[in-house]
Amino acid sequence: MVAVGVVGLGNMGSALAANLVGAGFTVIGHDTAGPARAPAGVDHVASAADVGRAADVMVCSLPDGNASEMVAGELLATENRVTTHVVDTSTVGVAASRHVDALLADAGIAYVDAPVSGGVAGARARTLAVMYAASADACSHVEPVLSGLSDCRYRVGDHAGLAQAMKLANNFLSATALIATSEAIAFGVAEGLDMTVMLEVLNGSSGRSAATSDKFPHHVLTGRYGSGFTNSLMAKDVQLYLRAVADRGMPATIGAVTTAVWESFAAEDPGVDFTRIYPFVAQEAR
Repeated sequence: MVAVGVVGLGNMGSALAANLVGAGFTVIGHDTAGPARAPAGVDHVASAADVGRAADVMVCSLPDGNASEMVAGELLATENRVTTHVVDTSTVGVAASRHVDALLADAGIAYVDAPVSGGVAGARARTLAVMYAASADACSHVEPVLSGLSDCRYRVGDHAGLAQAMKLANNFLSATALIATSEAIAFGVAEGLDMTVMLEVLNGSSGRSAATSDKFPHHVLTGRYGSGFTNSLMAKDVQLYLRAVADRGMPATIGAVTTAVWESFAAEDPGVDFTRIYPFVAQEAR
């Protein structure tokens, strides 16, 4: 079976690597934290360069654009590499995606911009939305790998940056809905409403969103706060959205407010699950 590499075995990367193992691929993995996060069936190696010497397709699941650029640089410096395609599932922003694409293209390595949405639970259930953009040839080559990652895939364009733009728009809406829902729920609870009743009504009414149908019932109401996505990463994503909108010279009135709230939350309690935005907003409202 064809070997696929996965660089970055955090919450999302390890789930994606496990999916590839389940799909029958030989999976070579690397994580800077060491082998502890490698799921069963993944052969952990010491560096991204070692992945580049073993896998035709390298899947990256990294925290930001700087990390993606570092891995690209390491791959380019690797002797005897066999990697010909990089599928970057990281949320890195439009500019960074296009920069990495250009770096790799000069060495004849195809870059597939392929951020994901749906959380760790979505990855494990294979309902994760993979939005990807690249040339037709590159997409055709990596299609078996994309199929191994998830059953839910959307090709949104033919060049790097377009999938990032789609992901940033999605995460901006998700981030905005979650803080708006937190504020509305905090108001209702302060007035004496029961949160369970509020969610039932909202989910049967026009206020319904992924925040009311998923994040609040499964993480806030239960007190679990375990979506697997941190507030620091959400703050990074909305900052990338705001920057990309500014680069286009477009208005971002709501974007500025959303970004300010997430930046404040991440500064106060960095690295916690992003669903803890509710107690943060409720506390701020007092």
